[in-house]
Amino acid sequence: MNISQFMTFVHSIQPLYVLSGLVVGMLVGITGVGGGSLMTPILILLFGIHPATAVGTDLLYASATKTAGTLVHGYNRTIDWRVVGRLALGSVPMTALTIYVLSILNVDSPTTQAMITKVLGVALVFTALSLFFRKPLTRLYGRRVGELNPKLVRNLTILTGAVLGVLVSISSVGAGAIGVTALILLYPTMPASRIVGSDIAHAVPLTLVAGLGHWLVLGSIKWLVLQSLLVGSLPGIIVGSILAARVPDAAVRITLGVTLLLVCARFWFF
Repeated sequence: MNISQFMTFVHSIQPLYVLSGLVVGMLVGITGVGGGSLMTPILILLFGIHPATAVGTDLLYASATKTAGTLVHGYNRTIDWRVVGRLALGSVPMTALTIYVLSILNVDSPTTQAMITKVLGVALVFTALSLFFRKPLTRLYGRRVGELNPKLVRNLTILTGAVLGVLVSISSVGAGAIGVTALILLYPTMPASRIVGSDIAHAVPLTLVAGLGHWLVLGSIKWLVLQSLLVGSLPGIIVGSILAARVPDAAVRITLGVTLLLVCARFWFF
């Protein structure tokens, strides 16, 4: 890149997108949550971007951002690659299938736009609930269910990946909070840092396949927006991943949950 190209790149960077990427990137690094559940609503509600375009742009943003987070978690040995493989075995094929269905439905039609918005709203509610009730749900699950058969755990992990593949491809939401909650229930003895690291690592192939599908099949990507988001999010998720063990998880989860409910109310009622 010569000086002229570099200056063109600098002038194309938009500060508000950089700030949004920085904040969301740090939250993802700390908790494994907040990528699609915050970035997609920000792009739609604050910046007025078409829902399908917001989802596609956010998916590639999430893939690049979580690749950086995966490198940090991998260096810290907080990723269980066996779990990542099981999730991807379910999510990648279902992601491809969902993108194909969306291409048939035509993403520019009012019906498809409405479907994306409604699925996004539902996903935000489930994400918020998983943030609020993760600990009591885990305790109740431990008393009533206990440790599952290893073969059943494997199958349920693949099924979880499949569900996330559909949900994330349509709305870009769910890989974080819903994925983390499912892993906590399926692997109750796994340390929290490995749960978050494994969830972030799985989100890389999931969001990459979904993002490429939105770009190549649906054509719904805003590249100038994406590059500005990444300028903020890449350093943000690295800092957040380093701070993950130092920030009170409960405070972050409650703040995120309240924010998501407010966003959801905005989608449904205004």
